[in-house]
Amino acid sequence: MGKRWANAASVVHLAEAGYTISPVIESEREQSWRRKIRPQSDGQRRLMAAIADHNLTLVLGPAGTGKTYLAVGAAVDALTSGAVARIVLTRPAVEAGESLGYLPGDINAKLAPYLRPLDDALNERLGGKRLKQLIGERAIEIAPIAYMRGRTLNNAFIVIDEAQNCTYGQIKMLLTRLGANARMVVTGDPDQSDLLDGLSGLAEIARRLDAISEVAVVRLDDADIVRHPLVAEMLTVL
Repeated sequence: MGKRWANAASVVHLAEAGYTISPVIESEREQSWRRKIRPQSDGQRRLMAAIADHNLTLVLGPAGTGKTYLAVGAAVDALTSGAVARIVLTRPAVEAGESLGYLPGDINAKLAPYLRPLDDALNERLGGKRLKQLIGERAIEIAPIAYMRGRTLNNAFIVIDEAQNCTYGQIKMLLTRLGANARMVVTGDPDQSDLLDGLSGLAEIARRLDAISEVAVVRLDDADIVRHPLVAEMLTVL
């Protein structure tokens, strides 16, 4: 198969979005552009600085503010630079109106849709082939929070995503997984919990940890939303 180059319109569009473009070979079925992490708002700049300067960062904010993407990007940078030996990504498998039991397959297949957003963020940063290689080498682990109990995570970058769907006890358990030479980022939107009222522990955990100078608590708002402009407008009325 010959080389297939991106057309001019695609190159312009991707370059404006912050991608680095290089030719791709069709048979490889691998996109060879990679997005460089650039903060798009003051809140995102504060978040990136907080992650760089603290072993534990909590970031609270509405959908579309880049919480997960920036956290995963920082994790990838830490792994590829040799600052940590592995990445551990986890999120709760909480049903949002659907029934987990009706999904096809074994337990791993049932959990896959809940962990897919983390996989998507990693795939965009690393590419599919490199991601599969690192998962196979156990340098990257993606797992539901139930798998975290009893572990000590040393020399790792841990991202706890969708933490608004964790109870106070679950978040406390996850925070105490932090080991030597480890960094952790907890992300969530307290206004979008799928738990029953009063069960989410994210807001209370953030309030209490605000008093600890070694912990960063970053709060993003509608001004930091980087998805379609309509998302911010909708969130003001929904």
